Amino acid sequence: MDALITAAARALAADDLLGALNRVALRDDPPALALRGIVMARLGEFGRARDLLARAGRGFGRSNPAARARCILADAEIALVLRDIAWPQGLLDRSRAILEAAGDHANAAHARIIEARRLLLIGRPGAADALIAGLDPGRITPALAAGLHLTRAGIAARRIAAREAAAELDAAAAAAEASGIAALTAEVATARRQLDAPAARLVRTGTGRLVTLAEVEALPAQTALIVDACRLIIRDATDARPLATRPVLFALARQLALAHPADVPRAVLIREGFGGRSADDSHRARLRVEIGRLRRLLHPLARIRATATGFVLETPRAGPVALLDPPVAAPGGRMLALLADGEAWSTAALATALGTSPRTVQRLMERLAADGHARPTGRGRARRWTAPALGGFPTIMLLPGV
Repeated sequence: MDALITAAARALAADDLLGALNRVALRDDPPALALRGIVMARLGEFGRARDLLARAGRGFGRSNPAARARCILADAEIALVLRDIAWPQGLLDRSRAILEAAGDHANAAHARIIEARRLLLIGRPGAADALIAGLDPGRITPALAAGLHLTRAGIAARRIAAREAAAELDAAAAAAEASGIAALTAEVATARRQLDAPAARLVRTGTGRLVTLAEVEALPAQTALIVDACRLIIRDATDARPLATRPVLFALARQLALAHPADVPRAVLIREGFGGRSADDSHRARLRVEIGRLRRLLHPLARIRATATGFVLETPRAGPVALLDPPVAAPGGRMLALLADGEAWSTAALATALGTSPRTVQRLMERLAADGHARPTGRGRARRWTAPALGGFPTIMLLPGV
C-alpha cells in the first residue's frame, strides 16, 4: 500500500472525510476506489458509494480476495443502512471466512456484527447472539466495539432485559466517544431514547398506564400472569405460551385478563373473539370449544372457570393479572416500530423483517400513509417508507422476534 493510500486510510479512521477524499479523489486504482466509496457512504451518497465499491471489487478480482472481501463488507454495511436486508445468503459468511484466513480479524469481526444486526432486524435475536458471542470488545477498535454493544443492547431489549440493554448502551456510548465518530454517538443516543420511551400500556385490576421496558421486565415478580398483546404470548415468571398463530384464543384470553378478577359475559367473548353481533346456539357451541382449547393451552399457568353468566380467569399464584397492550392503538404497529429507527425501508425489506408478503405490506403502508403515520418517497422499486416524527412512539415491544 503506497503512502497516499495509507494517509487517506488514517484520515478516514480519524473521521476526516474530506482529508481522506482529497488524497484519492483523482485516482482510479482499486484501493483508491474503495476508499472513495467508503467516504461517499459516510457522506450519505450511497448510490455513488456502492458503484465505487463494485468497481474496486472488480479491480481487485481474484488476485486479491481479501481486498475484494473488504469491498463486499463495506457494501453490506451500506445495504444495512439502506435496509436492503435481503442480500444473497452466505455472501457475508464467505467474505468473513476469507478475511479470517488472511488474518484480518478486525474486518472479520465487523462482518459478524453486520450480519448480527441484519438478523436482529428480521427478528432472529437468538441467531444474532450466537454469531457475536465470541467477540471481545476490548480487542477491536472503538468504532467496532460501539457497534457490538449496540447489537447486544438490541438483543437484550428484544428479550425484555432492560437492565442488560442499558448497560450495553452505556458501554456503546463510551466506545462511540472514544471513536470520535459523531454518527455513532448519535446512533447510541437514538437507541437510548427508544429504550427509555414507554414500551406498552399496562392494564391491571381495571386501571391502565404507559410503562417502560424496565417496568415490563419487573412485571413477572409483581403479577401472577402476563397477557402480552404486543407479542401475543401469555407468560408467568417461569413459563410462556405463544399464541401468535391462535388469534381467536388470544382474543378470548385478552378479554379474560382485561376483566380479571371479574368474569366476562359470554356475549362479550363471542363479540370480541368471533366478531359475532348476537350470541346464537352455534356461537355458544363454538365458544365452549375454544374455551376448552384455551384451558388446555394455559394449563398449569392458569385455569378458566365457568360462571353463571360467562367465564373467569384464575391463577394458582396470588396476585393480579397484567395485560400489556400496544401503546398506540393504530393498525400496522409492527411496521411503524421498524420505521421508528429513522431509516427508509423498502416494501420488500419490511416484508422480509415481518415474515409476510410484499403485497400485504404495500396495502397496509398505503393506509398508514393516508392516515399520516408513514411517508413514501420515490416510485416503483425505488420507493421507500419512512415515519414522520412520532413524538417518542414506543417501539421495542412491537419489534419482531423474542
